[in-house]
Amino acid sequence: MTLAIRSNKHRRLAALGLVAMLFAGCSQIPAVSPSASPTPLPTVPPTTPPYSLAPTPSNCPTSAPAPLTGTATVTMKTNFGTIVIKADSALGPNAAGMFVALSQCGYYNDVIFHRIIPGFVIQAGDGTNAREPNLNTSKMGQGGPGWTIKSDPVKTDLVRGTVAVANTGTADTGSSQFFIVLADTAFAKGTTTYSILGTVTSGMDVVDRIAKVPTGGEPEPGSQSGTGTMPLQPIVILSTTVTTP
Repeated sequence: MTLAIRSNKHRRLAALGLVAMLFAGCSQIPAVSPSASPTPLPTVPPTTPPYSLAPTPSNCPTSAPAPLTGTATVTMKTNFGTIVIKADSALGPNAAGMFVALSQCGYYNDVIFHRIIPGFVIQAGDGTNAREPNLNTSKMGQGGPGWTIKSDPVKTDLVRGTVAVANTGTADTGSSQFFIVLADTAFAKGTTTYSILGTVTSGMDVVDRIAKVPTGGEPEPGSQSGTGTMPLQPIVILSTTVTTP
């Protein structure tokens, strides 16, 4: 099944529970049952030690960053645990370059995961409208740094642990929003719609924990489940650090 991961403006407002969000949606959505109610980790505010307030991302790129050469490791600390992502230019130099540059400048700090579809993806990266504590509920899921990247050729299947770039459904429209694939069967083999930036090398248990957060809100267009995809508790990226070999 081929499904769209979009960061476009065709969204309706949703305001429910602990976090009110608008999310990036799909033109075709699988049947998704309500998330099981897990026993989540306590929500840790981003200012709780050992974390500090995120830097103002004024030093972030004002145009598409240079493509990555080689690999880099992005360690992403969330209030659910740590996710380690290997950004790899062999998979997508433009996508990997974007992700590393924005991780280095603090763009993702205090940004929430705004979309969950169990068995499919978790999605984050709207640094304009989804940054704690000033969430813009009228535009959640529509934001980015103001520029887009050129799409990379997709050389491998999107399988569990793949990290790729959301877009509007057309080439060269990806930006800061990214998603992590939850299952090998989430995407049809040979899907080439989304530039791949890397792979989760550690912390898929954290990703799975995030994917079990109960969801609600207004269903996305085309959804057959009647269930929204917004998480009902904040899932916050506390910090990102970049190391290179």
